[in-house]
Amino acid sequence: MSERDDVLHSWFVQADWNAPTVVGGEGAWLHLEGGRRVLDMSSLAECSNLGHQHPRLVEAIRDQASELCFVTNAWGAKPRADLARRLLELSGFEGGRVFFTNGGADANEHAVKIARMAAGKPEGKIIARDRSYHGATRLAQALSGDSRTQAESNAAALGISHVPPPYAYRCPFGSGSDAHCGELAAAAVAERIDEFGAGQVAAVIMEPNAGTNGIVAPDSYWPALRRATAERDVWLIADEVMSGFGRCGEWFAWQRQGESARPDLMTLAKGLTGAAAPLGAVVLSSDVAGEIEHQMLYTGLTYCGHPLSCAAGLAALAAYEAEGLIDRSRNMGTELLTELQEMQSRHPVIGDVRGGHGLFAVIELVADAATREPIAP
Repeated sequence: MSERDDVLHSWFVQADWNAPTVVGGEGAWLHLEGGRRVLDMSSLAECSNLGHQHPRLVEAIRDQASELCFVTNAWGAKPRADLARRLLELSGFEGGRVFFTNGGADANEHAVKIARMAAGKPEGKIIARDRSYHGATRLAQALSGDSRTQAESNAAALGISHVPPPYAYRCPFGSGSDAHCGELAAAAVAERIDEFGAGQVAAVIMEPNAGTNGIVAPDSYWPALRRATAERDVWLIADEVMSGFGRCGEWFAWQRQGESARPDLMTLAKGLTGAAAPLGAVVLSSDVAGEIEHQMLYTGLTYCGHPLSCAAGLAALAAYEAEGLIDRSRNMGTELLTELQEMQSRHPVIGDVRGGHGLFAVIELVADAATREPIAP
């Protein structure tokens, strides 16, 4: 039976929604009502990193359900503790802590709350960037420099300030050099902090490798951004909701730049459970965790760290490792970039190819390759 008349669907004019009903899945395939199957070319919302109905995930959820379906965050739960410990190990954030959420948007909301709390700046400014996406809740919309969300947000009232992005193909700073454009974009963040005064800024939140808005920052960007924030004692939050868990050829995209590029907080969701169950997380460095250790954490989510979701998360991490999928993504990303560049040489409509850091790449279509005129407004 269709949901057409009964369910509200996100990012749709309701009168226009008319999608088929999915009744099953296997690997990269979705099974539709009526027997047809379709190839899932986007891992749904860029989250089914392990494909559909991965046996490890199904078994983990089933086993956990037979033992304990739910206990609140006020009590301990073994899968929650084990998953937190594993995330801290994989990210090199040992000595830190993990706060579990229900998904990516509320992970970003809580990262901002925790950063302000740890900085001792409850009204501290948060610097984000144009052409970014951090979710569709109120604060996450304000953080996002996205045409879909800006009309619904009031960024200034929520203490959010946006800076231009490291969009090298159409560099907002007028540079013709990818590396220089990345450096200038990081410098713009530093300048904005200095305009407010570092004492007024709690954190900077950025995507190490943006997804829905198509910007792959030059390699010069993230290290320069890390230096700029560290020099000013401003927390750096890496939004890894989409880019984490192998999509960019590492466990987390910032790791491409080495240990010196480590953020102070990191937000996760999507691939954290391979989408088998809803779960997000905020990973705190030991420095951030230390600042809030003796403060009341005035927040809560009924289902944060849900045992079924945490069991799925542990199984997902085990699958990424056992099947060598992080290395596979990195290796296949090199092949993907080569093939896309070959396509670009044959098709003038492809103005730019960027990515290649795993199975996350962008092609930008243009009406005129010489002038870089966009193919759509």
